Amino acid sequence: MTTRSELPGMAESYWMATAPGIQWPALDTDTTADVAVIGAGMAGLSTAWELTRAGRNVVVLEADRVAAGVTGYTTAKLTAAHSLVYERLRRTRGREGARQYACSQQTAVERVASVAAELGIVCDFERSSALTFTTDPQGRALFEAEAEAAAEAGLDADLVTETDLPFPVIAAVRITHQAQFHPRKYLLALAGDITARGGSIHERTRVTGLTEGSPCQLTTERGMTITAKDIVVATHYPVFDRALHFARLSPRREVVVAAPLPTSEAPAHMYITDDMGKRSVRTAPLDEGRRLLIVTGENFTPGTGDSRERFLQLDAWMHNHFPVDDTAYRWAAQDNDVSDGVPLVGPFHPGARHVYVATGFGGWGMSGGAMAGQLLASTLTGTEPEWAGLYDPRRLWSTMREGVALLKQQAEVARHFVGDRLRTTHVDSVSEIAPSSGSVVRVDGQRCAVYRDEEGTVHAVSARCTHLGCLVAFNEAETAWECPCHGSRFGIDGEVLHGPAVRPLAPRTV
Repeated sequence: MTTRSELPGMAESYWMATAPGIQWPALDTDTTADVAVIGAGMAGLSTAWELTRAGRNVVVLEADRVAAGVTGYTTAKLTAAHSLVYERLRRTRGREGARQYACSQQTAVERVASVAAELGIVCDFERSSALTFTTDPQGRALFEAEAEAAAEAGLDADLVTETDLPFPVIAAVRITHQAQFHPRKYLLALAGDITARGGSIHERTRVTGLTEGSPCQLTTERGMTITAKDIVVATHYPVFDRALHFARLSPRREVVVAAPLPTSEAPAHMYITDDMGKRSVRTAPLDEGRRLLIVTGENFTPGTGDSRERFLQLDAWMHNHFPVDDTAYRWAAQDNDVSDGVPLVGPFHPGARHVYVATGFGGWGMSGGAMAGQLLASTLTGTEPEWAGLYDPRRLWSTMREGVALLKQQAEVARHFVGDRLRTTHVDSVSEIAPSSGSVVRVDGQRCAVYRDEEGTVHAVSARCTHLGCLVAFNEAETAWECPCHGSRFGIDGEVLHGPAVRPLAPRTV
């Protein structure tokens, strides 16, 4: 165990640490394709693979590294069991909407299973049940309704009161025939098959411009042009604002800790609860006689809260509830929630003819990304699935229903946009910033984001997010600048780590 002041484990995700990828070249010349896919995570690579398999000429453009963004920091549950979702869908989308959601998500689970088998991908794919549980005696009725709704939607679901967790629960909705896997191993193999089938993948190729038309054109920060009939924006948070999706998306960050435990003591299934501020539990094969327990929880909006304290709280909960060894890994995942609770997958905006988007998976990006790949590939090849309308980003009929959530979300953005500027300063001078820490400082009338490294060297950049101009804040536990408005993240020298921003923070002299 670590002391309270220390952060536990290696600061890296287990998936990234155990699956180093090969390198794909940056795009250094203009190119053409049938379809250009922006983003090489679960949604982007699933879409590209489906289209390549259907005979389309596809180019994949990734700002950083393949499967090293949000997908590289997931917990990799592959499931249609998305916490308490089916009773809500039954109320808001009707029985048919809940059935379509269950069908599309379970189909995605089976698609990953079949692709892994077809390509012979060794990715620690394991079948498992997924259980959503409560320890609150007042919650049983809600869980009874959820089990009924999930079963009615077509899933193999029931209500249980006994689990293999090392503590009692009041009730749990169990859905069988789900899965878990190693996402990096799966996607790196998928990327290899895309190129083997004639597709092309380019890393370190940030797309900064989009011109819609017939054909469409993309431009990169290095000045390259990509011409394609169709464009798929699968960057987790859309990097173009013309569709105003940022008004419907709420970014959240969630910390993860992982530690070995004896196989005999490891839970056999996947678990999640909203009790205790949310806790999500699964295990992964580790070595002879041991598995890796992976625990998620402690949500916060990027740029707010004490991320260090959240890591410590989650780590303490894991050690208090499970017979684990010392923490081996820690990382954080970033997700986007849609105001009406259903991902946005389909035409980019009401007038779009050749541009498509996949976003808003709300923490369920593995099944959601595979679903998006199937939906978008089918749409582009003329065989749109029956459940496409459920995910259509143009669904104006839900505007009234999501109105309260939209207003609450935009009020929070406005609070940061205006309120953060009203504070006179975060610290009075650069000299107050201790080594290995950062803060926003006003220098010559300008707010600067200043970080002092362990050697005492100062790194200063503009404190204004290049997306829409909100002020960034420092995440000490992850050594990054974060925007609390829409979730953009930047390195200490201003480089973009996570969109929607596509331009770095400008350097400053202090």
